Amino acid sequence: MSEQRRLSGHRRAGSAGAGPGTITPDGCAVEMYARMAPDGEQHIIAGAVREGARSVLELGAGAGRVTHALLELGFEVVAVDESAEMLAEIRGARTVRSTIEGLDLGERFDAVLLASYLVNTAEPEVRAELLRTCRRHVRDDGCVLIQREGAGWNDPANVPREHRRGPLRIKVAAAEPLGPGVTSVRMEYEFEGRGWSQTHTSHELDEAAVEEALAEAGLRGDAYLTDDRTWLRAVPQCAGS
Repeated sequence: MSEQRRLSGHRRAGSAGAGPGTITPDGCAVEMYARMAPDGEQHIIAGAVREGARSVLELGAGAGRVTHALLELGFEVVAVDESAEMLAEIRGARTVRSTIEGLDLGERFDAVLLASYLVNTAEPEVRAELLRTCRRHVRDDGCVLIQREGAGWNDPANVPREHRRGPLRIKVAAAEPLGPGVTSVRMEYEFEGRGWSQTHTSHELDEAAVEEALAEAGLRGDAYLTDDRTWLRAVPQCAGS
């Protein structure tokens, strides 16, 4: 089942994409993301939620790379994305076509998922709205699971670099500093002889900055879930001390 909510209708500042098929406002190639396999995110999520938790609100779900993996684990997922073409790739979940900022479904969930480094790629004002959306939709005994860029991820000294995820080659091709803590990053992808590129703006956020942003949204950091500290569990400030 699909719903449609408020759409901004504008291209994300600093974002662009190129390659075969539909390119979304933030530069994502639908055909490429529809072919990208999960990278273990579903197991991080399953291990982070409280026992018995089943409902997940996935913000920026894209083509369902993580959605489908969560469904296979028995979760009930509501997948939100502003791209109709991305949502058309999702099977088995309720979908909502909407921007994340300002979303208000009038429902609350056991877990709210803000992955794909959205907390880093959004402008500060938009980031605040994203986190407020997370708080608005999480149960008081639930959690918000956030994926953030690791330290030095966009350091030009570490670029170029690449890795493979199955048949997909993923390359961080360029990183251009735009100002203190702000970098323009160009990604390149290759799959079965077809190629795509995507450029986005990355805002560096150390742990103190993340905690400050969470607090402004009525959340607090609860635990880092991975050794590289790129996955963080946050909880409502009203939940415990």
